[in-house]
Amino acid sequence: MTDTTIRRYTSERETEEEQTEDEAESLVCPECGGSLLSDSERGETVCEDCGLVVEEDEIDPGPEWRAFDSKEKDQKSRVGAPTTNMMHDKGLSTNIGWQDKDAYGNSLSSRQREKMQRLRTWNERFRTRDSKERNLKQALGEIDRMASALGLPENVRETASVIYRRALDEDLLPGRSIEGVSTASLYAAARQAGTPRSLDEIANVSRVGKDEIARTYRYVVRELSLEIQPADPESYVPRFASDLDLTEEVERRARQLLQNAKQEGVHSGKSPVGLAAAAVYAASLLTNEKVTQSEVSEVANISEVTIRNRYHELLEAEDSVHP
Repeated sequence: MTDTTIRRYTSERETEEEQTEDEAESLVCPECGGSLLSDSERGETVCEDCGLVVEEDEIDPGPEWRAFDSKEKDQKSRVGAPTTNMMHDKGLSTNIGWQDKDAYGNSLSSRQREKMQRLRTWNERFRTRDSKERNLKQALGEIDRMASALGLPENVRETASVIYRRALDEDLLPGRSIEGVSTASLYAAARQAGTPRSLDEIANVSRVGKDEIARTYRYVVRELSLEIQPADPESYVPRFASDLDLTEEVERRARQLLQNAKQEGVHSGKSPVGLAAAAVYAASLLTNEKVTQSEVSEVANISEVTIRNRYHELLEAEDSVHP
């Protein structure tokens, strides 16, 4: 190693050490040695202890535009969508738009349209490189379809996608259908998020039977060690009341009936959907906003006999708590 090389190496080391020392000093207050806090609204760096303004007129790394709703934010943003577990490639691959127009908005010629269609086909094939990705793509499509039919929010779809990915990674799929595991994942995610749907409602939008869903759900929960609390009857009340166009008073009274039932232990071993439906029916009668048993039965997707049985039990529990 020549003298020139050694001197250059020594100089670079000294420069790096000086930069490290400067960075360490910049993290503490030069006056009192306290920790510094960056105030992005005022563009200042201040000491938390003595209040000294160490730096001002800082560069704002945020956008130079303002947006007042999510739609406007998406339009003004100059970056792509965030990654999501709801797509098999997490949204990182490219898509060829379905509109047959160029960058200026002009329609493409017939030859160009044929070319773009071939490119779309090949692009779609390249996005799913192996059987595992094809499996994932089909399952996530099923989850999205069922969640849309059930009116479940995006956070539930995201959670269901994560549960399905875990099941795939843990090799739980062999011997079970893709539809069965994806339905079980959505059912589990809805219960975890506190927006449960009954097994009958899930089965109505699924491509597999109720028994297979229940069996696969128990298997997935056990193998993945998911912590899922028993469904609370009160979590069904707002949806039933909304579907029946009932007031806030009915909803509040139904919750009260269910709380009294819990206090008396009536809810133990009973279907939470049946209890919630009966509570809504009883509350509507008690508040003079009458609905029929058949209407409640249709909304809750349970039999009128179940509503009648739970209805009497709820009223008995009410009398026991408030004699």
